Amino acid sequence: MTSQQSKTPQDIASSGAFVRFLNIVERLGNLLPHPITLFAMFCIAVVVISGIAGYFELSVVDPRPEGAKGRGEDGLIHVVSLMSGEGLRMIVSKLVTNFTGFTPLGTVLVALLGVGIAERSGLLSAAMRLLVMGASKRLVTLTIVFAGIVSNTASELGYVVLVPMAAMIFHSLGRHPLAGLAAGFAGVSGGYSANLLLGTVDPLLSGITEAAAQMIDPDYVVGPEVNWYFMFASTFLITILGAFVTEKIVEPKLGKYDVSEAADDLSEQKMDEVTAIERKALKMAGLSVVVLSAILALTIVPEWGALRHPETGLVAGSPFLKGIVVFIFICFAIPGLVYGAVVGNMRKDVDVINAMSHSMSTMGMYIVLVFFASQFVAFFKWTNLGAVLAVTGADALSAVGLTGPIVFVLFIMLCGFINLMLGSASAQWAVTAPIFVPMLMLVGYAPETIQAAYRIGDSVTNLITPMMSYFGLILAVASRYKKNLGIGTLVATMLPYSIVFFVGWTLFFFIWVFVVGLPVGPGAATYYTP
Repeated sequence: MTSQQSKTPQDIASSGAFVRFLNIVERLGNLLPHPITLFAMFCIAVVVISGIAGYFELSVVDPRPEGAKGRGEDGLIHVVSLMSGEGLRMIVSKLVTNFTGFTPLGTVLVALLGVGIAERSGLLSAAMRLLVMGASKRLVTLTIVFAGIVSNTASELGYVVLVPMAAMIFHSLGRHPLAGLAAGFAGVSGGYSANLLLGTVDPLLSGITEAAAQMIDPDYVVGPEVNWYFMFASTFLITILGAFVTEKIVEPKLGKYDVSEAADDLSEQKMDEVTAIERKALKMAGLSVVVLSAILALTIVPEWGALRHPETGLVAGSPFLKGIVVFIFICFAIPGLVYGAVVGNMRKDVDVINAMSHSMSTMGMYIVLVFFASQFVAFFKWTNLGAVLAVTGADALSAVGLTGPIVFVLFIMLCGFINLMLGSASAQWAVTAPIFVPMLMLVGYAPETIQAAYRIGDSVTNLITPMMSYFGLILAVASRYKKNLGIGTLVATMLPYSIVFFVGWTLFFFIWVFVVGLPVGPGAATYYTP
């Protein structure tokens, strides 16, 4: 037997060219400063570049029709210098409002107040354990991937609770625990943008998209719900693809598990069963969801519904959709309160206050990031650099004939590549949206569709980038089942998911948007005319 034949599939994959490429990406990514520092540097760069471009009076022809809001009288888009007295006055006078007026800030914080109640009460953890541990052996893989996707409504809960639980469940069933870990990780991270419900990521991305779209159309509005149809359907696609890859590719390659490879403390791991009181609390919380849904339906289903559009009577553009974050808050907070009251950990107002305070205490880094990201977005908009780059890029795409739907394949690939080095979804979109949203709008595509495509690229490479914030946690969990497990082995295990997700999800996007012609969300347009 040759040395190559004696190697395990993981060893062969780990030494492959692609993993060596990812190791290079990891090293390059580590050379990048912290995202907060990166945005501070971007702000300085925008000021300097705008000063240089303004000095040379850089401008492009405005593609918007005459009379359009924001179009100059001379029909040109001029770069505005911030290296001037007027620029300095604008920066100083609007620094605070740039931050407080940044749409994703308030919407994400409000949503997390409700999620915090549901999480601290134990509702989300109990629901996840009941869903996964109660699944039949035949459906356990599907259930784990599905639960991972759904867990994204509660931010990091899937990484902390579900992924370790999935490994333990597979181990208890006599299956390879790393296959269970991979299935859970694939659902939580690879299916990050898919979900049955709107989560905290939806208002976060839509706010950034709206600011980018307004560089071209100052009145354009992008709500948190604009990708819901497509992401709802994507939940089932990713569930099926994730289960297929686990059972047909990953688990067979891993082979039979050798318990001697496990860490010494493996025996200390255990799964807490859902107790009788937790089951009762889940039933009461479920009943509260039904009651809330019925009340909400009365406000939007009948023609006289109070939350329909007051002028058109339609759901599109209605107060319901514009205030969807409020309903995210309510639909997490009230079931969480009911659950906590039944199990006994939320009987006083201070318990609820502490739950919301805890959720806010975890957002310190995000708030600092938003401060600098909001300045970058505002500076980019003031200077017209984004619009100039968008017009130039759109002209280049038109010149080479790359204006058809195929442009989205390249866009998704580019987003996936950037994600390898800049793992934060909000940080990456804050950098790329001001360039690509206006550019693809000028080519003829709506911001809602552009955002849906971005979410695919952002999700599919989460699994194979060490830059993803929870990659270290997943590696630590995996090393309990296989001592001395390295990054290369984990990346090689997750690589099939990334490839299958990219191909399957991109194809699904094309069929959904360009073949069947379905909108990606309520009231979402596919095409845009400047």
